[in-house]
Amino acid sequence: MAIYEQIGKSYDLTRRADPEIAARLAVHLQVKSDASYLDVGCGTGNYTLALAKSGGIWHGVDQSKKMIDAATNKSNIVAWQVAEAEALPYADKTFSGVLCTLAIHHFVALTPAFQEIYRVLAAGRFVLFTATPEQMSKYWLFEYFPEAIHKSAEQMPSLEKVRYALKEAGFNSVNIEPYSISENLQDLFLYSGKYRPEIYLDENIRSGISTFALLASPEEIAAGCQRLATDINTGCITDIVNKYENNHGDYLFVIAEKINHELA
Repeated sequence: MAIYEQIGKSYDLTRRADPEIAARLAVHLQVKSDASYLDVGCGTGNYTLALAKSGGIWHGVDQSKKMIDAATNKSNIVAWQVAEAEALPYADKTFSGVLCTLAIHHFVALTPAFQEIYRVLAAGRFVLFTATPEQMSKYWLFEYFPEAIHKSAEQMPSLEKVRYALKEAGFNSVNIEPYSISENLQDLFLYSGKYRPEIYLDENIRSGISTFALLASPEEIAAGCQRLATDINTGCITDIVNKYENNHGDYLFVIAEKINHELA
C-alpha cells in the first residue's frame, strides 16, 4: 500500500526542499552536469527538483501515484515514474548517483531495495537522509506524543541495520554525517519544529507529517497539543526542549560508495 496516498493532497502546503539540506545532498552526491541521477522515494519531487538545479539528468520514482502525479504537475525536467524501490525499472549501471530522503522506513525490506539501487548505480554514491530510532528517542516530542513517536521510531531502521544492508548489497564504504535541525528549516518534517514548538499546534503542518497523519490517534493529538500549548504559554517548553538536547544529531546523512572495479 502506498501510505502517502492519504496525505498526498496537502503534502506540498508544508513540505518543500530545505536549501541547506539540498546543498549538503548535492555535495555528498558529487553532482556533475552531464551525469544521470535517481531519487528513490521522491514523493512530490521537492528534493529531486532542488538537486536538478545543481545539474545532471534526473529521474524520480515513488510507490505513490498521487505523489508522482503531483511531481509531474510541477515539472517535466525530471523523468518521473511510479515504482517500488525493490523493483526499479532501469537497466544495470544507469546512474552516477542515487538519492533517498526520509523514505527508507517505507521500504518493505532494506537489503532487496539497496541491492536494486546498487544494481542501477554504475559507480558513485548512494546518499540517504534519515533518522535512527536512537535519535528519535531524544526528540522532545516524546514528552507530548509518546505513543506516536514510539511507533514512528519503531518503523525506522537502526544505523546498524542500514550499515549491514548496504554491505550486504555490495557497497564498499559507508560514511555518516549527523544533521542537527536549524531554526529556519524550510521543510516541515517531523522534528522541524525542534526550536519552533508552536508549529505542531497547526493541523495543516501535522497533516504533512506521516507520524501525525498516520500513526497518532486523535485523542493523543488533542491531549498532547493541549499540554504543549499550555507549556508554550507558560514558558515551560524551554526546559522541556533543553532536557532532550543531544549531541548526536537529529537526523543523518548516510553516504555509501560503489566502486566500479572495472575502472579501479
